[in-house]
Amino acid sequence: MSNQKLDPRVIVAGTGPAGLIAALAFADAGFGVSLVGPEVNAQDGRTTALMNPALAMLDRLGVLKPLAHKAAPLKIMRIVDATSRLIRSPVVTFRASEIDEHRFGLNMPNAVLNQTLAETVASQPAIAWHKSLVSAWRLEADRAVAMLTNGNEISGPLAVAADGRLSQAREAAGIAVSTRSYPQAALVLNFAHTSDHAFTSTEFHTETGPFTQVPLPGKRSSLVWVVEPEIAQELAALDDNTLSVRIEEKMQSMLGRVTVDSGRQIYPLSAATPWRFANNRVALVGEAAHVFPPIGAQGLNLGIRDVADLIDVASKNRQDPGEPNALAAYDFKRRPDILARSSAVNLLNMTLLSNMLPAQMARSAGLDVLRTFAPLRAFFMREGLRPGSGFSALANTLRK
Repeated sequence: MSNQKLDPRVIVAGTGPAGLIAALAFADAGFGVSLVGPEVNAQDGRTTALMNPALAMLDRLGVLKPLAHKAAPLKIMRIVDATSRLIRSPVVTFRASEIDEHRFGLNMPNAVLNQTLAETVASQPAIAWHKSLVSAWRLEADRAVAMLTNGNEISGPLAVAADGRLSQAREAAGIAVSTRSYPQAALVLNFAHTSDHAFTSTEFHTETGPFTQVPLPGKRSSLVWVVEPEIAQELAALDDNTLSVRIEEKMQSMLGRVTVDSGRQIYPLSAATPWRFANNRVALVGEAAHVFPPIGAQGLNLGIRDVADLIDVASKNRQDPGEPNALAAYDFKRRPDILARSSAVNLLNMTLLSNMLPAQMARSAGLDVLRTFAPLRAFFMREGLRPGSGFSALANTLRK
């Protein structure tokens, strides 16, 4: 009980990966945690590419070891212009070895990640998991109160909103959101192939959005194919053989013969950016804090950085981690990273959709500079892994 007085129990709303990681990270930092949300989604057929800094956090939380053998390392990442437009970009290849890394990260099935996180949460005595939903929030001057659908109430000085893009906690905190719908949907599936992927992920840029292959263990890969919503439905309705041939053709037979797995999922694409990232005893993490198209493996990696920064701020304000100055510090700390990443991804997606020649020329010129100028390519690779590390390496080079 004395520990609870020193380190108040925080509420974490949401049991997706960001919420489970937030619960584990707060418990690891010495806080009691009330986690609210249903059992994890064991049917999620998507995969998640986690970069090295995110993997380091999972390792500290005791989650990485049971995941590693079920994941594939990402050693090479390529961007291929597969449009048929007048201005086409050159192929750009990013190699982890260029920046003295063995790999950029690991790609793993969401079902495996979710289950491993859930099992680790269940074994953590500092976390009380309320397998219910929040029916309403009451945000008071000194605490947040979650009223659950099972009739119970839980409270704490800080509520962590990890409850997704339609966050109920964010709405209760009075945080406005700028949203944008795209004329796109992502078809998600996994497939086998006859050629080795050599731990290489390839992002084909098309007129409708990215077509992204990411390696899985063995001769297997995951696919995120962004197309118009009607086309996504048509593709999902194809028989396995026909869809396998379509994917093989789209990939220019790069991985040989393709055989799709059963199970296909479709996700409409949108973008959402809150006007602030904390308010009224509520701090936003994960998709409650940022939503953008699946380009460049940014989503959950950004969410894990949300959690890391929130833990840092809360640890410096242990007596009251949800007080206004603490939330203002968190908002200030996250704003540059979130706005820079979401703006870059949204801008790149818009240039893919645009038929305007200036937009095509700008994208082509930018990618060509990355292809030909190794120091700039290394800068972007480092920044992609750890915000600020590219600038640090550049400063060290200039000093030398």
